Amino acid sequence: MNPFTAIAIYLTIWWTVLFGVLPLGAKSFAEAGIKPPGGGDPASPVNPRLKEKFLLTTVVSAVIFLVFFLLLHFGLIQLVLGRRPV
Repeated sequence: MNPFTAIAIYLTIWWTVLFGVLPLGAKSFAEAGIKPPGGGDPASPVNPRLKEKFLLTTVVSAVIFLVFFLLLHFGLIQLVLGRRPV
């Protein structure tokens, strides 16, 4: 696997994991019984903790990518990019 493909796969995994991590621990203004400031959306989170979620996303994505890379490295799966495997 060349570096460009590895980066593309990692970023795809990262974005997918981010969407799974974003709702964790989120409490909306409506759930907290607080009026959102400046006419904001009541469904928006009170404290989104984005730095923590980005860090968690990065760690989880790295583990998933490592497993994927090891499966490729040991030949347990094949990555076919526009051509048939020999």
